[in-house]
Amino acid sequence: MSPTQIVVTVLIILIVAAVAAALVVAGRRRALRQRFGPEYDHVIAEQDSRSAAERELRERERRHAELELIPLDPAARARYAEAWEELQVRFVDSPAETVGQADELVTRLIAERGYPTGDFSDQIAHLSVEHARTLSHYRDAHEIHLRNSRGEASTEDLRQAVVHYRALFADLLGEEPAARTPEQRQPDAAHDATNR
Repeated sequence: MSPTQIVVTVLIILIVAAVAAALVVAGRRRALRQRFGPEYDHVIAEQDSRSAAERELRERERRHAELELIPLDPAARARYAEAWEELQVRFVDSPAETVGQADELVTRLIAERGYPTGDFSDQIAHLSVEHARTLSHYRDAHEIHLRNSRGEASTEDLRQAVVHYRALFADLLGEEPAARTPEQRQPDAAHDATNR
């Protein structure tokens, strides 16, 4: 083999290896985007680089795999759905307190499902692996909850917080909470206020 042929062969092998590596990276990136949805973009915006963000997301997957998640039995699901419906009814009379109760109810559900409930950012990280599509709702609700605790949230903000909490709550519950049949529906301001 001539020196030119050796150089061309080595270059072809390097090009094929580079293309294969690029395809592997693109496949991993696509898998992370599909799994994490909008959370993928959120983490990218928070990190210094795309590779750092993707390492963070893979680390979240690893930590999530160590959790012992518990599916809710039908009785627990019904109990939580009823608690949510009662919470919505209380909203009309005491919206500020109801937001705090919604936060507590969501936290209890998170814990019962087997997720850690300590630091909020850790909660987000653990939930992001299976519930990434509703995390923006949870972040928004939590932010309004914090503003409410400082007395800075309007009634409309509080209504939005309950709607946001409901999105994650339904995702964790595996069904829409307080779903009623048309015969069971009663015109009630709380239901209307929290479901707009």
